[in-house]
Amino acid sequence: MTEPTVGKTSGVPPTLASQIGDQATRKLKARRDPTPGVWFGLGMMGLVGWSVVVPTLLGAGLGLWLDKQHPGTHSWTLALLVAGLTLGCFNAWHWVTKEDQAMRDEPETRDE
Repeated sequence: MTEPTVGKTSGVPPTLASQIGDQATRKLKARRDPTPGVWFGLGMMGLVGWSVVVPTLLGAGLGLWLDKQHPGTHSWTLALLVAGLTLGCFNAWHWVTKEDQAMRDEPETRDE
């Protein structure tokens, strides 16, 4: 025998009791796990900023050192500055994508 599935995707319309139960569950989850505040957002911006700045400065520093040690027609400083900036941007993109995916997956894992 099969159990009736009220409020599920079986084509049976949800009852008022099941709708109220779903809303109560969502409200309890919201109280238990509040949304991140302003400080979280500022911290995330700082993390993304530093993930771009650090490789850029390391590339520029290494380029300056190489220009002093091995002077030539090409600027190591400029080349490694651009390489560090590119690496930093990919690093920031990785962090933002990872956090976005974690935020999207969070409600699905807690519903179970």
